[in-house]
Amino acid sequence: MDESMPNDLRDQAKRHVARLRGFYAHAAVFVVVILLLLLIDISGGGRWWVQWPLMGWGIGLAAHALYTFGLGGRFGAEWEERKIREWMDKH
Repeated sequence: MDESMPNDLRDQAKRHVARLRGFYAHAAVFVVVILLLLLIDISGGGRWWVQWPLMGWGIGLAAHALYTFGLGGRFGAEWEERKIREWMDKH
């Protein structure tokens, strides 16, 4: 990474990359576990139940994706910085 980059920009980049890493790890675990549950469900021969953990966990993964990739202007890093400045101005 460019060492001439300002520290605050570097810190923001590190936080962003950490959020990306967290999301990608979450997504990978989701895929592996859901596939295993699907295999168990198929081999069980009974009623289908895998859709329930898929939907429940899928909602959590979607929320994580929104936090990581979406809502950037509304509740992302810019919003955080703006709120930090507002709080600091008051105190």
